[in-house]
Amino acid sequence: MSTDPELGPDVQPGCLAPRERYDLFGHETAEASLDTALTGGRMHHAWLITGPRGVGKASFAWRAARRILGAAPAPEYGPLGASPTDPVCQLLEASACPDLLLLRRPWDEKRKRWRGEITVEEARKAPHFFEKSASANRGWRVCLVDSVDEMNNNGANALLKTLEEPPQRGVLLLVAHSPGRLPATIRSRCRTLVLRPPEIEATAQWLIDQRATGDEASALASSRLAGGAPGRALALCASGGVELASQIKQVVARGNSASDSEVRALADRVARKGSEGLRSVFYTALSNAIHDAARKQAENQIDPTPWLNAWREVNTLAGEADGLYLDPKQSALAALGYVRDAARQQNA
Repeated sequence: MSTDPELGPDVQPGCLAPRERYDLFGHETAEASLDTALTGGRMHHAWLITGPRGVGKASFAWRAARRILGAAPAPEYGPLGASPTDPVCQLLEASACPDLLLLRRPWDEKRKRWRGEITVEEARKAPHFFEKSASANRGWRVCLVDSVDEMNNNGANALLKTLEEPPQRGVLLLVAHSPGRLPATIRSRCRTLVLRPPEIEATAQWLIDQRATGDEASALASSRLAGGAPGRALALCASGGVELASQIKQVVARGNSASDSEVRALADRVARKGSEGLRSVFYTALSNAIHDAARKQAENQIDPTPWLNAWREVNTLAGEADGLYLDPKQSALAALGYVRDAARQQNA
């Protein structure tokens, strides 16, 4: 996770911010659908862009925003492609386009970190934004929400009012990691585009194009941590996430025999400044390793309950760590403590 208020909260190590990325592969069908609606004069007022993290949803939304706001088509960059030298693209990249409103979790200047949710104050900017006249000749205005499932209940209700009264020549692009968390009233008013992970071979080739080695690319493209998502695979490569996952797997395998120094070293690694991008990797890798331990116990006809309890506790803690501003080192130690508890109960 980025701690640069200019980049945004979800930019991973080694990855360009979505506003700066002009290539996207694997989603040509979805791009063509939106492009057809735009050029054919049948533009829906709200698009819900879903798929796993790292698959390219935010990059897709920015590509759509460029074209809706008047950037000239550039087929060499794909169905929704536009050139980085286009004046509209340059305005958007500089956060200087008056016809785009970006809603995301706000930066907490006091704590120097991103807030855990998109607040109602942010959501209320949308109706005021659409009341204004567009500055460009094409007359479109775009509100991009990244991501809409990070809105609190009051924020979602405020956004719903805009969806219920669609603005003239206004478009909402709603990025959603977990669309099932959204109220049905929001989902029903949007046209949904589902972005699915590309084929493993295509992702591996893309990683090689991004300067990963062949062995790294193959391993990351098929990694459970990456889940087939190119952006997540690239972030794992840049941040050392594969090595971290291997260390976590070893600690879980050793269970209660893992030394205090090993556990503290892991917690220190993900808690130090500049390692924010590793924290989601830490919790995902730990959850996967615990799940594997539970499955192994069940296969050996041993009660897996202690490991299943640890798995639930770790996933709950992972969801609360950012939203409740928990201390990252203490959270990591607590998560690893659940592993030790499970191992002790198993051996009791």
